[in-house]
Amino acid sequence: MTMGILSVRGVERRFISGHGSTLALQATDLTVAENDFITILGPSGCGKSTLLRIVAGLDTQTAGEVLLDGRRIAGPGADRGMVFQSYTLFPWLTVRDNVCFGLREKGLPRAQQLEIAQGFIDQVGLRGFEDHFPKQLSGGMQQRTALARALANDPRMLLMDEPFGALDHQTRELMQELLLGIWERQRKTVLFVTHDIDEAVFMGTRVVVMSARPGRIKLDHPVDMPYPRHYSLKTTPAFAALKAELTEAVRVEVLAAQAQTAAG
Repeated sequence: MTMGILSVRGVERRFISGHGSTLALQATDLTVAENDFITILGPSGCGKSTLLRIVAGLDTQTAGEVLLDGRRIAGPGADRGMVFQSYTLFPWLTVRDNVCFGLREKGLPRAQQLEIAQGFIDQVGLRGFEDHFPKQLSGGMQQRTALARALANDPRMLLMDEPFGALDHQTRELMQELLLGIWERQRKTVLFVTHDIDEAVFMGTRVVVMSARPGRIKLDHPVDMPYPRHYSLKTTPAFAALKAELTEAVRVEVLAAQAQTAAG
């Protein structure tokens, strides 16, 4: 039996400004089980990234609590690896030293850092590029480096905020298959925010759809398709049926968000 490792309980986020307050995320509950790969969909501004940042400890909820392995999250930690849409690499460090960064911060001996880093550099297909700097890499290669850096720390969970959003279509699909392959081997627990419904269905064990602001979870749908998953899965009737259902659920919320914008 899988146990819930992440518990989001009544989490709310309200932003205060000179014009008053805005409720971005209304009381939200979510339980994430060991080895889950949960993809999160919803219209722009619905609180997807806010929720992820709260779990990462990069933002603080206004109400509620987030527990990881029963312990309340009160800030960033090495137990959560974060990968953003933008390539958040250190431009003055090589691929190798970017991947080693967290290991160095932990105080691991250099030889051990290099051994661990090389294993993940190999897994993401960057052998031969260890001494390159980020500016010498394509977007896809930079994101592979960011993924290797996050995994090298051996986090309890991987948090991904539209990590492939800036990539071209072909590179994006290759990265989806690469990440799924690593997930199948490592069995990490993943929370993955995306705007792409194909991506959400293809990768997730569950797809969560959030409502227009103030965000809440309106749908939590299991994806009953076996792993390992190959690109050809996207051509199957089961894939098309689930995609259609989720597309309609998201569309309703996008229209609601547009109506809010027009009214405001």
